[in-house]
Amino acid sequence: MTDFGFEVVASEGRARAGAFRTPRGTVETPVFMPVGTLASVKALDPADLRGMHVQIVLANAYHLHLRPGDELVAALGGLHRFMGWNGPILTDSGGFQVFSLASLRDVSEDGVEFRSHIDGSARFFTPERVMQIETHLGADVVMQFDHVITGQSDRGASQDASDRSIRWLERCRREFTRLHLDEAAPKQTLFPIVQGGVHADLRTDAITAITAAGEWDGFAIGGLSVGEQKDAMYAILDACDAVLPHERPRYLMGVGYPEDLVEGVARGVDLFDCVAPTRMGRNGAAFTSAGRLNLRNAAMRSDPRPLDDACGCAACRRFSRAYIRHLIVSDEILGLRLLSLHNVHFLTALMRRAREAIRGGHFDAWSRTWLARYHSKTAIA
Repeated sequence: MTDFGFEVVASEGRARAGAFRTPRGTVETPVFMPVGTLASVKALDPADLRGMHVQIVLANAYHLHLRPGDELVAALGGLHRFMGWNGPILTDSGGFQVFSLASLRDVSEDGVEFRSHIDGSARFFTPERVMQIETHLGADVVMQFDHVITGQSDRGASQDASDRSIRWLERCRREFTRLHLDEAAPKQTLFPIVQGGVHADLRTDAITAITAAGEWDGFAIGGLSVGEQKDAMYAILDACDAVLPHERPRYLMGVGYPEDLVEGVARGVDLFDCVAPTRMGRNGAAFTSAGRLNLRNAAMRSDPRPLDDACGCAACRRFSRAYIRHLIVSDEILGLRLLSLHNVHFLTALMRRAREAIRGGHFDAWSRTWLARYHSKTAIA
């Protein structure tokens, strides 16, 4: 038996409930992966994550390379031991930073030269260097180094970035294979990333090229939720679903708003990640089943209700909207922690309900009802 595998255990339409096997346990899909960019899901302890049944977390190779350093993490026993998390971990390669730190970098065929956003020091990322960094970190699933561009990019720029990502994938695979000839290397799998902007034919061409290049344990869909309209994102997911191998998990990168998760599951996506739940928590906002809640709104000042009546998280079981609002407007750290905890729990539980609906054969009805309620008010307050 190989260390990684995937089985679709139930399906309804294009929605799938699956089991993704890793060396550190099986992940039931569809699933949301909280983002621990710097080996920490902001404001939350690994015990919090386990308590809300988080199955897998994400960390970022770019940021951990800059601090504390990937070689230090390796010397301290790898990322799992370093952050006290014994479940599966996925590391992003830094490709998104090629996009988000555009003012600090220069892209060439060899790789990306950039200056650290921390101290201005010069760095050079190549596909080979990124594989070395991700091997040092020791995550279970590692992402290829890819070229991400804005969602509104024209066809020429989108094709250029997609083609470069495919060329970089081959370099990633060669170096990944070389590194893992060493028996001491961690057990890892490399996921390719499908690029192509909002151009469906470029996406399908990329998938064709990637699948022809060899066997992969899973596929990622990148370069979405970077400025394009939601309808365009959903159309690209439709196009990718039609040609991606059915027997492998699909990971939609950087997408994590509740409605997008439900729409993505309906289009065959299995794994999601996003900084949105903790970022929104730090800004005083909460996800609820009837829309987004702004805790800074004066209407919350005396509201005795929990954030969401249907939520079973620790924040909703123990505290009122009024109390959490008081913490937020008073700049008390506990308020940020409670909202972050609630938002991560909300998305984790949402994907659990989606799995149950698929297994029960009523996902279509459940998702239509859920989306209608969620969209009934884009913001409660």
